[in-house]
Amino acid sequence: MAQTNESNTESCTGNCSNCPSATKCDDPRNADAPKGLPPKADVSVKHVVLVLSGKGGVGKSTVSTNLAYALANRGYNTGLIDLDIHGPDIPKMLGIEDARLQSYDGKIIEPVRVTGNLAVISMAFLLPERNTPVIWRGPMKMTVIRQFLEDVNWGDLDYLIVDLPPGTGDEALTVAQLAPNIAGAVIVTTPQDVAVLDSSKAAEFIKKLELRVLGIVENMSGFVCPHCKEEIDIFGKGGGKKEAEQLGVPFLGSIPLDPEMREAADEGRPFIIRRAGAEESPTWKSFDAIMQALVDQIEE
Repeated sequence: MAQTNESNTESCTGNCSNCPSATKCDDPRNADAPKGLPPKADVSVKHVVLVLSGKGGVGKSTVSTNLAYALANRGYNTGLIDLDIHGPDIPKMLGIEDARLQSYDGKIIEPVRVTGNLAVISMAFLLPERNTPVIWRGPMKMTVIRQFLEDVNWGDLDYLIVDLPPGTGDEALTVAQLAPNIAGAVIVTTPQDVAVLDSSKAAEFIKKLELRVLGIVENMSGFVCPHCKEEIDIFGKGGGKKEAEQLGVPFLGSIPLDPEMREAADEGRPFIIRRAGAEESPTWKSFDAIMQALVDQIEE
């Protein structure tokens, strides 16, 4: 049976708080229920950038972490929200997984400061143990998303990077409704057809919300041999660029599958700052070019 938001007076229980049709129902018992979309969160930010993917395992959190660090390194006040509530990995990638959130007045949360102009918030900072699972339904996740946006002392931000879980579910829809000044979304994929197919769904999701697709990033685009530095197309190459052309959205660039990037994540240091001379790495150059292309898209 097809699901609908239209009210059914015969089956109505009068419990408007849990009814998906409450915002559209004209039943007199629903007079006090809020109508329409929820108000935007109160955050002082110029540009909110959503980072999402159609499927997991494409390196979305790696892209989010390095992009946020790259923006901060260029002098932008940057915030990074890890909204993968069930699998928060960004604190590990930044080497701050033992940090905990604090509040000086019991109302406003202080984010974890990585540098003077890069602040991070994540569900991982609230868990008693690293392996503690988060077993929540949608309404609880929606509540914490609003708190992460407006109950955090972000200050005045130039960029707020939002790392979303795979797919187009509750988290993506909620932050798209709540976050102010959304510049658009970056979609991360890998070259193979299955990942590209799912990335096209993510792009259509963003378009249906009447937001901009800032561009597609193709991750794991070729493997950089640690010995000879040559690239081998393990997962193929060019699928993300081809999909961007078909969808009529920008292609921000491709990132090789580099063993040093995996080591950087395990060590808790973003790849772009991991070692001296990184500027000579093809992977570093790819990240830097993608970051610049993203800034150009937003300013355009």
